[in-house]
Amino acid sequence: MTTPGRLHGPTSRKPVDSDLPPVMLATAEVEEAGTLAKARAFAEPLISGESLDTGENILAHADAVAHILADMGGSVAMQAASYLVYTCPHLNKPEEVIAKAFGPQLAQLAIQTNHLVHVQRLSRAAESHIQGPDNTPLSPQVQTENVRKMLLAFSRDLRVVMLRLASRLQTLRHYAATKLLVPPALASESLQVFAPLANRLGIWQIKWELEDLSFRFLEPSTYKEIASLLDEKRTERERYMVALRERLQDALAAQGIQAQVDGRPKHIYSIVRKMRGKSLAFDRVFDIRALRVVVPQVADCYQVLSWVHEQFSPIAEEFDDYIAKPKSNGYQSLHTVVRDTDGGPIEVQIRTQAMHDHAENGVAAHWAYKEAGAKGYAGVSANSAYDTKIAVLRQLLAWERDLSGAAQEKAPGSPLFDDRIYVLTPDAAVVELPQGATAIDFAYTVHTNLGHRCRGAKVDGVMVPLNTPLGNGQTVEITAIKEGGPSRDWLNPELGFLASPRARAKVRAWFNAQVSEETIAKGREAVEKSLQRLGRTAIRLEDLASQLGFKSADSLFEVVGKDEFSLRNIEVLLNPPEPALEPDEYFQKKFKGAVARKSPSGVLVVGVDSLLTQLSKCCKPAPPDAIGGFVTRGKGVSIHRQDCSNFRELASRHGERVIDVRWGEGKNAEGSVYPVDVSVEAMDRQGLLRDISEVFAKEKMNVIGVQTQSVKGTAWMTFTVEIGDADRLSKVLGTVRGVKGVRAARRR
Repeated sequence: MTTPGRLHGPTSRKPVDSDLPPVMLATAEVEEAGTLAKARAFAEPLISGESLDTGENILAHADAVAHILADMGGSVAMQAASYLVYTCPHLNKPEEVIAKAFGPQLAQLAIQTNHLVHVQRLSRAAESHIQGPDNTPLSPQVQTENVRKMLLAFSRDLRVVMLRLASRLQTLRHYAATKLLVPPALASESLQVFAPLANRLGIWQIKWELEDLSFRFLEPSTYKEIASLLDEKRTERERYMVALRERLQDALAAQGIQAQVDGRPKHIYSIVRKMRGKSLAFDRVFDIRALRVVVPQVADCYQVLSWVHEQFSPIAEEFDDYIAKPKSNGYQSLHTVVRDTDGGPIEVQIRTQAMHDHAENGVAAHWAYKEAGAKGYAGVSANSAYDTKIAVLRQLLAWERDLSGAAQEKAPGSPLFDDRIYVLTPDAAVVELPQGATAIDFAYTVHTNLGHRCRGAKVDGVMVPLNTPLGNGQTVEITAIKEGGPSRDWLNPELGFLASPRARAKVRAWFNAQVSEETIAKGREAVEKSLQRLGRTAIRLEDLASQLGFKSADSLFEVVGKDEFSLRNIEVLLNPPEPALEPDEYFQKKFKGAVARKSPSGVLVVGVDSLLTQLSKCCKPAPPDAIGGFVTRGKGVSIHRQDCSNFRELASRHGERVIDVRWGEGKNAEGSVYPVDVSVEAMDRQGLLRDISEVFAKEKMNVIGVQTQSVKGTAWMTFTVEIGDADRLSKVLGTVRGVKGVRAARRR
């Protein structure tokens, strides 16, 4: 078996096993020829009177495709399939009929290819109005790449791709021969999809012809202009390059360098693409004529470079040493441009065999350099995982040319795209999904809202459950309701509704949004009730949120609904307290007109009339306790007992804010009462609380609060009672101490 490399024509094709006896080889060849003749005879009565959409006779088209496949090195099975694929629409059960006559492998190949033809026809028809996810315009580069992947992943059989390439080339040749008007969509698809695919698979002769023919149909005036700018006709250019190659080969051999020299005359489309991609004038495209020299060792590369520069005039600014400084993708080679005796530029690439193999089959393969090169060509970005699979496909293509029909039956293709699938919308837009994706994944990829409203799906026209995994090439149509949302069941991995993390995230986001809406509604209701209570319902909610530091009213409602923002803040904003005097201002007036005036609380404050005062809760003073005042910030004067530990601490730190206060006269006559706390420790028993409460009742002291706790037979009680005179409380405490079981009673 030959080493994978360039495709060989029919004359150079090798048998499967060169060690087989000549008689067996001859028998195999006869059987192959018989299979091909049998396939043509089977198809002829069905397709000989039929024509393709292009107007070409189908039998003539199949004959030409079989010949192209033979030139490419395709197996007899592939050549036979070029006839059988067109018989499928004429058979009731095509797979069963073809399998019976030619075997299941050939039947499967014909069915898959026919299906792909149908998909491509739909895709071209829908090309003008294809859109991407969420109704965003789908870029031509993305759609082109999707169709390319579709061609490879759709059938899981490399032979299908080769059949389609050969068929498309024949279609373009037919248009060129008949001079009929070519549909722009077909020419564009040939240029943007089929030619790059041939490039990726290493079928160079097909690539160049597809590109030049497509470009000729799409831009005839530009094609003619570039053709006229070339100094020589293509045949003359190629003849010159052959002579130059032989001259260089002989010169290197004379120096003892074993080199393989190939001439690479540029084709018209590649010239135009370089001019446009690098914004070059025609006379600046130096590699219209190019040579590639492959040598055994790195040292030989520089020896060849030295000889080339001695024999020709080098253009210094066009020299690149990618051996010393490889490209980021690992590509290595010497590039130089020289002028021949006539002054015409010639590009020369020099590399070792290892470098050449890497450039052809590794991450720096020819297609990656051309389509997403480091120098900034317009093209499609390479994906490392996808690149690896393409490299494997190129090896399969090399194997394909060396396999006989029998061997090919045992190796019909390899499933290289198991991680992704490619399905179609009803308009034939290609949608890429992860393996195992369902109709719901598909709906969310097309549009988020479509995913939310998805309630059913048809796959190839048949209703299926929403958790049915999709397959390559299927057409999916979604049934949706006008309004609605997803089901929580979709998030259950055991039910298998979703395979795409992106779709799953969109479902979660929908439910999170619903929770957020409920929270906002709750917060709005609370804010509106608060404004109603304050009598400020006329205020704009957006303005209120802005004043409170929120970007929108919904942001305010959300934090209120989560109980993360107190409504007291709204009350303070709308009804702010009167500003208190600064300490310095207050104490400037402290002793002016030192007249004792009585405040509403019954406490006299020196020099200030009707100053807000409050009795502190820490020590709860009552007449005739010795008291002191402390000026607070915004809450007036806090009154403490002078023996209060908190008051002493405040006085030590802020002595300037302590003021003189005293109880007003006639306080008892006015009926003022003051709450004080009384602590009682006693032996716990039944009826203890009742007996102590009766003491306070007999003394006409109102008990407004009781706290009790019993620990290991000891009861600890705190009574809050209202008194008018602290001296009288001392007498009552003596009575409490006389209650049975009471050990201690004191004022806190």
